[in-house]
Amino acid sequence: MILDNQLFDKFGVEYSPNEIIFCEFEPGNEFYFIQTGRVKIVKIINNTEKTVDILNVGDVFGEMAILEEQPRSASAVAMDHVKLLKFRRENFDALLQGNPQLAYKLLIIFSKRIYDAKRRLMILLLDEPQIRVMDVMNMLSEQDPHLDLQEAVTLKVTMQEVANWAGMQVGDVQKILTHLNQLGKIELYADKIIVKNIRDFQRMVNSRRKSMFA
Repeated sequence: MILDNQLFDKFGVEYSPNEIIFCEFEPGNEFYFIQTGRVKIVKIINNTEKTVDILNVGDVFGEMAILEEQPRSASAVAMDHVKLLKFRRENFDALLQGNPQLAYKLLIIFSKRIYDAKRRLMILLLDEPQIRVMDVMNMLSEQDPHLDLQEAVTLKVTMQEVANWAGMQVGDVQKILTHLNQLGKIELYADKIIVKNIRDFQRMVNSRRKSMFA
């Protein structure tokens, strides 16, 4: 959804390729809506810059600044010449009233962000590293309604991404995934993990979670 020029005249900003939009850890009270171009979201992990997402026209980013007063969790960098709509808390109400389509889109995005935060907390509360890694794969399988959970499921995820969700060091996650691979429970690739029986992982995690709160 591209917004009209009148709105861009009021709220629009532009960035050149490789220009930083905002940096990880800095205070944030704006969020952005992409009109043209692409933006990459990057984090510094083990002293190395990692791209965690690439956003395109119609995507919103930085919106957690509206939901909570926390430092930026990642940096945003323009990949192309980008045009963005930039909004602050102060003009958020006016934006919603004047653009119901965008308001609906933001409501869906905000709801997903809140769900993701709660789901990650559920993972982090698990005290056994292997069970925590299994629950990351459970969560990823839940995100795709088209997966047949009775069959082997393919999760498009890297080892680093599993480590991020699990709140663990990538080396520890690698050991767990290698062990599960040796047991024949998963097939491990650079950019995906095939889980042979995700229901088995769900049963193990649910059993552990019940025992923790019994």
